[in-house]
Amino acid sequence: MEFGRVTPAELNEVDFTLPPDPELTIKTLKAAKNGQPLQVHVGCAKWGRKEWLGKIYPLKTKEASFLDEYVKHFDCIELNATFYNIYGPETIAKWKDKAATNPGFKFCPKFAQNITHIRRLKNAEEITTKYYEGIMAFGDNLGPLFLQVGDNFTPKSFPDLKAYLENLPKDVPVFLELRHKEWFASPEFRDQIFNQLHQLNIGAVITDASGRRDVVHMELPTPHAFIRFVGNSLHPTDYARIDEWVERIKQWQQMGLQSVWFFMHQHDERYSPELADYTVEQMNKHLGTHLLRPQFIDRDKGLF
Repeated sequence: MEFGRVTPAELNEVDFTLPPDPELTIKTLKAAKNGQPLQVHVGCAKWGRKEWLGKIYPLKTKEASFLDEYVKHFDCIELNATFYNIYGPETIAKWKDKAATNPGFKFCPKFAQNITHIRRLKNAEEITTKYYEGIMAFGDNLGPLFLQVGDNFTPKSFPDLKAYLENLPKDVPVFLELRHKEWFASPEFRDQIFNQLHQLNIGAVITDASGRRDVVHMELPTPHAFIRFVGNSLHPTDYARIDEWVERIKQWQQMGLQSVWFFMHQHDERYSPELADYTVEQMNKHLGTHLLRPQFIDRDKGLF
């Protein structure tokens, strides 16, 4: 992921402190508190990473079997493949079958770019229907959906966004990611969109990227968090940032958070399994979870 990337020199100047909880987050979590255990999921964005051969995938694994290996290490995936193509039920069913060895595994498919970036949510009813027809084949393995609008999608397009979100099916959770700076720079625009999401019961993606601290907005319109964490090749700040996130999630857990989806990204994705492993370890330690940790080949010999 290139979004929010900074140079090594700039990295040392970034203030990674997480902002305080906004009023909406406090209100949302307080209203949702029900005493139920927090559901926690940790995964990556793609399974097709050749850099993981010899690390968590056996060296001779063929690309067609990468998903078979991925599901042995994680309980979910932020499925970016559906951004580039709309897949029919037949292909989706094949992916679902590969997750049979991990029954609780969840696919979190990204909305197709034809919907979000090309048509910009306008006149997209037919293509949206095709997108849903495909992903519904995931069945019980379908997690929340991830709708990302483009970097140039400004608050001027709020009416189009509102109309599109209002007409989405209500039976599958959706999280929205905004990127243009005007959504966060103006209190008026910020309140408008996050209050609208709250009314529609649609979540907000929080993207923690080094060069875009405004997108770390900490707004929770629903009692569910969807966090896209962008690390910097296992720089020491990566671990400190994870520690702070685990502490904040623990606070949210006590306040009423019901679920968290934590997706690991690195500008160099070869390092995502290591930081995901650290994240799972810390969540299990501090949140009382029992998440599956990635299993590294020859971990003890330091060969990865």
